[in-house]
Amino acid sequence: MTQPSASSSLMRSAALTPQHIAIIMDGNGRWAQQRGLPRLAGHRAGTENIRRIVECCVDLDIHYLTLYAFSTENWSRPPDEVAGLMALLVEYVDREVDALHAQGVRLRHLGRLEELAPHLQRTVCRAVELTQHNTRFTLAVALNYGGRAEIVDAVRRLITDGVAPEDVNEALISRYLTTGDLPDPDLVIRTAGEMRLSNFLLWQAAYSEYYATPVYWPDFGPKDLEEAVQSFARRQRRFGGLPPA
Repeated sequence: MTQPSASSSLMRSAALTPQHIAIIMDGNGRWAQQRGLPRLAGHRAGTENIRRIVECCVDLDIHYLTLYAFSTENWSRPPDEVAGLMALLVEYVDREVDALHAQGVRLRHLGRLEELAPHLQRTVCRAVELTQHNTRFTLAVALNYGGRAEIVDAVRRLITDGVAPEDVNEALISRYLTTGDLPDPDLVIRTAGEMRLSNFLLWQAAYSEYYATPVYWPDFGPKDLEEAVQSFARRQRRFGGLPPA
């Protein structure tokens, strides 16, 4: 029997590794409550977990990671929790951006930046500008993001640009989304056992594979990520077609 060549094995290995992973980071509050801690302590533990997941993605040869940090619906949470979470995000970006930049990580923001507090806008813009030319890895943070809002904003820009109706197609709409320079996610992971998208990447995740784990986000480590990637490798992606005969 003819053995597969090294090049074909590498191609197969690459095909089984997701290029882009998106994660709904859920369970911070429940993680804290289980420990008798305030919910904000869970959010802090969640932000501190980002570094090890980024490092694991790089080790696994994954090129893009998108994290769902704060949705357009999260503004309905108690004001103290929202304010504390925003402060944690500023603290995280200020603390990590130089190290991420040194490691070749490009930071991207997804969502309505103009609705955030001015100091948070400045922090995000500085990080994006500093890292914009890095090519080793892309970390996109969905902050004040909603999938429906993103599509509405894209349609508004299409109209403003005077695009003729007959010129509108899926590829054009994709370019007008805030993820226009990113590939669609191959794998969407949700922690804490929930089984819904929660308005996350509704357009982009049309043919993503999904993986849910009961592990709360602060406890979601490299081993959990590797299990999700292994699950992805066992899937057969058909994109609406039929498997080969």
